[in-house]
Amino acid sequence: MPNKSKASRSNQLAADQTEYTIFRSSAEGASNGVTTTLSAGINSSVTTIPLTSVTNMPSSGKIKINNEIISYTGISSLNLTGATREADDTTAASHSSGDTVTNFVNGADDILEASFRNDNNIDVPLSKIARSAYQALSNKSSTGQPSQYFVQRFIDKITITLYLTPGSTENGKFLNFFFVKRIQDAGDYTNATDVPFRFVPCMVSGLSFYLSQKYAPQRTQEFKLYYEDELNRALQEDGSSSSSFITPKTYFTEVS
Repeated sequence: MPNKSKASRSNQLAADQTEYTIFRSSAEGASNGVTTTLSAGINSSVTTIPLTSVTNMPSSGKIKINNEIISYTGISSLNLTGATREADDTTAASHSSGDTVTNFVNGADDILEASFRNDNNIDVPLSKIARSAYQALSNKSSTGQPSQYFVQRFIDKITITLYLTPGSTENGKFLNFFFVKRIQDAGDYTNATDVPFRFVPCMVSGLSFYLSQKYAPQRTQEFKLYYEDELNRALQEDGSSSSSFITPKTYFTEVS
């Protein structure tokens, strides 16, 4: 079964910063993301986080304030709600008004599509280019509105390199992208799996297939067929639906 799902995110651009990083896990680092500040101080136990702005913040996710990572489940006005403190083995702490708050995504495995959001709140698509194409660009330090991006995939992270490099005009604007998200391990058997519901039958049949190779090899081929069938069904549901139009070709007979 694929250990991936799809999601979308935004990153806030900074002047003269070409490369933006998304780590595999928060233990390896905090990825570049949307940045804002606390509008008021908080102690180590509050579950509502007051912000000066929630622009481009996802409806749920994780933030980092100083050395603490906090997960949240919702947004109400300028507040993040349903916060769980000391996430990812960090320590809950008090934070002051004006402290930087970074919303980040971890676990991305690849970038599918990206766009730049301009002053008119319009998303301008960016072209994804190969390493060789990026290497062939003569002046990589040129600044302006990005039009292309190059993705590098490492063991612990992926990086998005923009061309052109954002300048002062692009500072604070947003890079929006769809990414392939690596599914997190469930851990204890009592935990919910980080798997889209449409992939659950695929996960179960895939587990049966792999276990059969050791415990019931005479049924491995049977379980493989079940697995492939469930995988194809899940992948078909995972696509983007769109309208289809069929226009019949019309022939006109010339009448003399």
